[in-house]
Amino acid sequence: MNTNLHEYAKNDFSAIDGFGRSRLTQSKKLFVFIREHSCSFVVTLFLLLFTATLIHAASLPAPVAKALREAGIPAASVGVFVQDVSARKPLIVHKADRPMSPASTMKLVTTYAGLELLGPAYTWKTEVLTSGTVTGDVLTGDLIVKGYGDPALTLESFWNLLRDVRGLGIREIRGDLVLDNSYFQATGGDPGSFDNEPSRPYNVMPEALLVNFKTVRFRLVPEEGGGVRIIADPGPARLRIVNRLLPDDGPCNDWREGVLTEISRYGNDAVTVLVSGSYPRACGDKSLYLSLFNNTGHVDALFRQLWQELGGTLVGGVREGVAASGARLLASRESRALAEVVRDINKFSNNVMARQLLLTIGREAGSEGSTRGAVQVVDKWLAERGMAFPELEIENGSGLSRTERITPAHLGTLLLAAWRGPLMAEFVSSLPIAAVDGTMKKRLHDQGVAGHAHIKTGSLRGVKAIAGYVHDRKGRSVAVVFIINHPDASAGQAAQDALLEWVYSRN
Repeated sequence: MNTNLHEYAKNDFSAIDGFGRSRLTQSKKLFVFIREHSCSFVVTLFLLLFTATLIHAASLPAPVAKALREAGIPAASVGVFVQDVSARKPLIVHKADRPMSPASTMKLVTTYAGLELLGPAYTWKTEVLTSGTVTGDVLTGDLIVKGYGDPALTLESFWNLLRDVRGLGIREIRGDLVLDNSYFQATGGDPGSFDNEPSRPYNVMPEALLVNFKTVRFRLVPEEGGGVRIIADPGPARLRIVNRLLPDDGPCNDWREGVLTEISRYGNDAVTVLVSGSYPRACGDKSLYLSLFNNTGHVDALFRQLWQELGGTLVGGVREGVAASGARLLASRESRALAEVVRDINKFSNNVMARQLLLTIGREAGSEGSTRGAVQVVDKWLAERGMAFPELEIENGSGLSRTERITPAHLGTLLLAAWRGPLMAEFVSSLPIAAVDGTMKKRLHDQGVAGHAHIKTGSLRGVKAIAGYVHDRKGRSVAVVFIINHPDASAGQAAQDALLEWVYSRN
């Protein structure tokens, strides 16, 4: 999900501006990298020819340059790459050979790597096991839930998994609930480190056993007699809600901005959420999501609520652990196929799902379920396809980062490779359609390009990016990348939309 985050420190912008080196200098660095890493002569020749085309490509179209001036964004703070997928040379290249912060367009690297390395039919599993014994409807021993990194293990999927266990006749569990997160290396990290908003869903950290995105749903329901009812799901006893939310008669619009939440924690597992502000009656029944508990506490609360609803009881506590090799499988559920999951990641820019996918790449295609292992796999995969990107910096694969970097030209190269590859259909269909769905749903209405572009968006404070494909009025398909790194980047949307319309309408 795209969101405006707290402002970069000035040092971040100076670092970004420091990438404004000459194309020849950048090219030399590329060639040194290739020589040191023993890449083939063919790849070296390709990069030489590619660098030459950067020098001769056209400049920014007049409508784009005009929109940038009106937004107060200097042309030196943007990188643009445009190339017809059937052409040998770019149509437009503007400062496209310097590393830039891509925001959520980095998800294109993660998702395309996932499709190629894991396959579009790849699925994740979640298992329930035990080393105990079952007598009648009583399990004597621990119940173990083992995760394998499913990015979309929703409340409904988890309920179905527990329902399968209950269907075996097990009612009472006389042991602990054991959560096995060992499939990924411990990620740790502070969910609030990026912007001091640890409860926001976009900051949720990856887990091998991630249930319902580690969030609690708060339903807001206007009542006929006045007031707004708030319903938490799950609603554990250790969660207390103080409701000071007032209804109003205004239009729905950006209702989320008017709902204020203040979170207080007591000890390790008690949370109070104070909800205040105003909520328009015109919105009807809406939901907001907050991440309130650590992963162990969250899964425990959700398990106990669902197990009780299924008529079961759990006598013991909850703890982290690893399933013994001889543990008996009680039930297992498979996720949706990766091609469907990638669609959710890119259409709605889901950060934690992208993080889960990156760690899965490391575990399945490399040696370990860690970011380090995944980055090594992705770098090797790119190099093997003649796409060595020496400037590429991947922190978590989602773009929610101040350190991730890629050049617009290399992001464009990835788009061209994806279009010409066997998984083009799965990849392109995962991108938001201009004026139709996902993060592009509210953009470019009443423009010719509406419905004719598949575009991934990216937005951070100081970063505004788009990358994807335009299918122009003459039936041509064009790869487009436009990244802005500037304190006023948020004002650059008009310039990006102008480029998409120009590409669509050109002769």
